[in-house]
Amino acid sequence: MLERYFVKPVTVDRIRASWIGGPIERYVGWLSEQGYASRNVFRRVPILVQFGAFAAARGARRLDELPGQVDAFVAKWLQTHGGRSSPAARRKIASNARGPIEQMLRVALPDLPAANHRPHLNDPFIGEAPGFFAYLREERGLREATIDHYCHFLRSFESYLAHIGCHTLGALSAPVLGAFITERSGTFGRSAMIGLCSSLRVFLRYLRRESVITGNLARSIELPQVYRLAELPRSIGWDEVRRMLEVVDRRTPVGRRDYAILLLLITYGLRAREVACLTLDDIDWKRERLHVRERKADHVAVYPLSPVVGDAIVEYLKQGRPQSEARQLFFRHLAPHLPLTHAAVSGRASHYLHKAGVSVRRAGSHTLRHSCVQRLVDAGFPLKTIGDYVGHRSAASTEIYAKVAVETLRDVALGNGEALP
Repeated sequence: MLERYFVKPVTVDRIRASWIGGPIERYVGWLSEQGYASRNVFRRVPILVQFGAFAAARGARRLDELPGQVDAFVAKWLQTHGGRSSPAARRKIASNARGPIEQMLRVALPDLPAANHRPHLNDPFIGEAPGFFAYLREERGLREATIDHYCHFLRSFESYLAHIGCHTLGALSAPVLGAFITERSGTFGRSAMIGLCSSLRVFLRYLRRESVITGNLARSIELPQVYRLAELPRSIGWDEVRRMLEVVDRRTPVGRRDYAILLLLITYGLRAREVACLTLDDIDWKRERLHVRERKADHVAVYPLSPVVGDAIVEYLKQGRPQSEARQLFFRHLAPHLPLTHAAVSGRASHYLHKAGVSVRRAGSHTLRHSCVQRLVDAGFPLKTIGDYVGHRSAASTEIYAKVAVETLRDVALGNGEALP
């Protein structure tokens, strides 16, 4: 495998002469299987050879001793190559050295756990309320992303209690809760405050149920006042949608993939997660249908497959999708060729909105979802029909679009008002 990348026999011999030459060669084979470009092999192999020599000089003789040498090697690498670089540049230099080594070790030692350089944070209040997060998962059935929000807000509450010297949950009181919420309101926005208060109320109800506290402290927390239909949907006009689609370079594999993703978002009003979860089996070419299975509340929707969307997907499958045994529809273009995540789908939508110069608050996949709904409203479809089309569980989710009669407002703005009653 090394001969495929290194032309000079002396170079190949030098790599194999390393005491970790075998693992390095297996790693190069793995990189080739994953579709990594040759430049990645040329950049990574010299680092691995140096790491092997460094570890041997420090007494390492077995592969399972190598993980303990990584931090020291990266520190040495930074000392040699970091120089007077900025902190951000030094972090990148360290990552460029650490990444290939840890990746090679995972190939050589399959049982080696993935390294996580972020400090591990225990669940908040794990001592006094150890079953709370199991309660969220098992009884309430919350997703991990939602549970992460609970962790974030409750960790902030835990730090505040430690700061004021309140070391037991049994000592909680309404004034303490009020002081915490007041302090956080100075830095949190309205949405964050709603999440904070909601998380605290659920947590306090659980504590009362488990007899950790006696009073019903959840009643002392009032959610920030939110008025229905107070905000406008962040949709964009159809001319702006066309402008966004026009900036996609469909001559490239990435452009073909992204064009198909954008059409799915704007045609069906899908969420980013729903697009990311699409598989080859969800497209019924014979009956010209699109199945969307990963909707909220485990709903399943079936749409007629638009010819434009179908053609874009076919173009991507023929000249863009990497070869993979996985059934997911959309993949990363660069190695490793993994399925796209919902964050990546939303990020691509945001990228093209900015590239087209479309100004919108919080640009992303939901901008295109809002635009799909707004276009259906402007076309005169009933709100119930629109809600069913885009997968709204409640009619209240669709009502906000009824307040934005774009075409009517445009007529008023352009007219002289004589036709108005």
